[in-house]
Amino acid sequence: MPTVTGSKGSAPEISAPEGNPPTELVTEDVFLGDGAEAGPNSTLTVHYTLMAWSTGKIVESSWVGDPATFGLNQVIVGWQEGIPGMKVGGRRLLVIPADKGYGAAGGGPIGPNETLIFVVDLLAVS
Repeated sequence: MPTVTGSKGSAPEISAPEGNPPTELVTEDVFLGDGAEAGPNSTLTVHYTLMAWSTGKIVESSWVGDPATFGLNQVIVGWQEGIPGMKVGGRRLLVIPADKGYGAAGGGPIGPNETLIFVVDLLAVS
């Protein structure tokens, strides 16, 4: 599994993964939050970094701009399954297999059948 370092309030550092990616969703709390808890129908404000497993390269990061806000029920299945229960102030690693991400079609800068590595900092829940 990739390792995540960095302090709260700053962009995470993610090590490039090695070996075969997992076939199931992996979630790991880097920091535990103590604020409001995300539910399946919550609207979230987050900072995130996305790395592609196959290349070990950062694909995109909200840390270079403004945080992202969206309904949890409007995003990929890996987020819908991996974020509920997370609390504001927390940082979570999500390793998302392709079938819970963008699948065989890929999407935007994500190639077909790509395993996604997200590090998510939960800033607000409504």
